[in-house]
Amino acid sequence: MTVTVLVPDEVGVAALSEIDGVRPVVYRHGEPVPPEAAEAEVLVTGDRPSEGLWRELPNVKLVQLLAAGAEDWIGNVPDGVLLSTCRGAHGGSSAEWVVAVLLAIYRGLGGFAEGLRRKHWERRTTDTLQGKRVLIIGAGDLGRHLRRRLETFDVRCTMVGANAREGVHGTDELPALLPDHDVTVLMVPLTKHTRGMVDAEFLAAMPDDAILVNVSRGPVVVTDALVAELTSGRLRAALDVTDPEPLPDGHPLWDCPGLLLTPHVAGSVSGRRQRAYAVVARELSRYLGGELPKNLVHGEY
Repeated sequence: MTVTVLVPDEVGVAALSEIDGVRPVVYRHGEPVPPEAAEAEVLVTGDRPSEGLWRELPNVKLVQLLAAGAEDWIGNVPDGVLLSTCRGAHGGSSAEWVVAVLLAIYRGLGGFAEGLRRKHWERRTTDTLQGKRVLIIGAGDLGRHLRRRLETFDVRCTMVGANAREGVHGTDELPALLPDHDVTVLMVPLTKHTRGMVDAEFLAAMPDDAILVNVSRGPVVVTDALVAELTSGRLRAALDVTDPEPLPDGHPLWDCPGLLLTPHVAGSVSGRRQRAYAVVARELSRYLGGELPKNLVHGEY
């Protein structure tokens, strides 16, 4: 038996052609629909669901995402259709981004770059990442990648998950944990439980001069509350995601002091597509073998 799998690009065709029983076909919304779409059982995509999608794909039984986040698809998948994420593909690059921004902030690289621009030689002592206490909220793939990297810098990491377990604190412990950490890193999916989690009360519990790092989704943070803390100079932040996104002209975040901002590029690195399709291949192999995908989305959103 051969299963037709729709993929968004030729990279996917090359990656999945090696799996027995899979016939990959390029399908891009907005372009002519290939005749194989009517019989396709699996859709692999990195896009948001579009209007008319399910009319074009009446027999799809599994949507396999190329991203770790599934918030755009929750509630937009017909009953009986499975939804699986690409968890495991982008943890390394996201963790690398966190390490990069923390080093840039603590070692004052922005100031030295400005000195280079002005051709001004000024030696000064900076802070260090060594010995810092980092609270990682999100104890899954991304959090584990980050902890492993940070501990090589002699950082003391505390892991927080939705529920407490060995080596991991529960989110209900956050009020007691936040005051004792120099950095709080957000690595959680956007769900009904995490939306707006970082509000004024959350930020107020962080100690003076602490750094908030968001590499998850913008709406996890209440933007106005963060703007207030940054404007006062009490906290600092590094954001790869914002709410709204993209950040519009004139938004107060553009002018906030103590902010390092990147335009949702933590996972935008070379080889990311190949790493994503490696996860997709594993998920498809499980599905074709009669098992549920390992990254299946359940009701937690």
